[in-house]
Amino acid sequence: MGASPKLTILHVDAEKGFSGGEVQVFLLMEGLRARGHRSILAAPPGSAALARATERGFDVEPVRMRSELDLAAVSRLQRAIADRRPDLVHLHTGRATWLGGLAARLAHVPAITTRRMDRPVKRNWRTRLVYGSLVRRAVAISTPVKDCLLAGGVDPAKVDLVFSAVDPAALVPRYPRELVRANLATEKDALVLLVLAALVERKGLDVLLGALGVLRERGLEPVLWVAGDGPARGALEELARALELGPRVRFLGRREDAADLLGACDAFVLPARKEGLGVSALEAMAAGRAVVASRVGGLAEAVRDDESGLLVPPDDVKALADALERVLRDRALRERLAAGGPRRIAQGFLAEQMVDAYEKRYRSVLEECRG
Repeated sequence: MGASPKLTILHVDAEKGFSGGEVQVFLLMEGLRARGHRSILAAPPGSAALARATERGFDVEPVRMRSELDLAAVSRLQRAIADRRPDLVHLHTGRATWLGGLAARLAHVPAITTRRMDRPVKRNWRTRLVYGSLVRRAVAISTPVKDCLLAGGVDPAKVDLVFSAVDPAALVPRYPRELVRANLATEKDALVLLVLAALVERKGLDVLLGALGVLRERGLEPVLWVAGDGPARGALEELARALELGPRVRFLGRREDAADLLGACDAFVLPARKEGLGVSALEAMAAGRAVVASRVGGLAEAVRDDESGLLVPPDDVKALADALERVLRDRALRERLAAGGPRRIAQGFLAEQMVDAYEKRYRSVLEECRG
């Protein structure tokens, strides 16, 4: 039997920014390229994803997708599909799923979508059209996201589960712990917590600052590195001042050195109110760092409580403070949780495992179409 034919996949991402979802798109495209497949990225002109794809040598297709009412975008995507002639279209965001799904249907090319958010799926005509006619598969990144699709009336036979993933090789620090700390004006023996997140309300960073206030009252004052940016930054900085947390909280802005920050911290924290999965928590586990996270969405599935991290109820300042105190005061616990992280990642959260799962689904969909 000969080798399976190589595929051309058109990936559609409608976002201008670059966050965890785009990280996953690029992990997938890099993995597919390593297997000899061709990936083309359709994304808005000027978007961070388009620029990064160009830098990495991927074929790109600039397509304006201004809103879900931008029906001209459907025509533009349909022309791109006709010109590029992909075997399959992979839709990576909500807007991309609507516009790209219509375009793929009009171009008579099969499409699949990946859903990353654990928001409820409405039972309405649009859900029936998208998941009943426009896409052949809906891939959820966690069981809670899959449950949202099923609760929205999507046919279980069309819903698959493929976890988001990380590449541990990309999380090896470039610089030693002491140098990273020195560059961030942090004492070499300080206890350091790290959060990697967009500064938005659903990430629960206000709860984390409240927990640090509780810890200070208990005589424990760790340093917190906040790596990320977003609309809530001003309010969070004001809250840190109001709680008199002072220089112990460092707002670092958006960073490209997650591996170095993870290598130089003592524990990772993600107190999200809602989370489809939480790629940054996966990164922390892969890097061998103890995790303290909320028991919500895919976080509760990815982080094994008392094995690779500690899980706490969302929006509970005291519970978060208690868990952080345990991890910070008990070095043996911290090291045990850190050691459990890579083991958990190997159970379905490795980039190679994700790429393998998507490749199999691509071929399954194409086989169905031929049948």
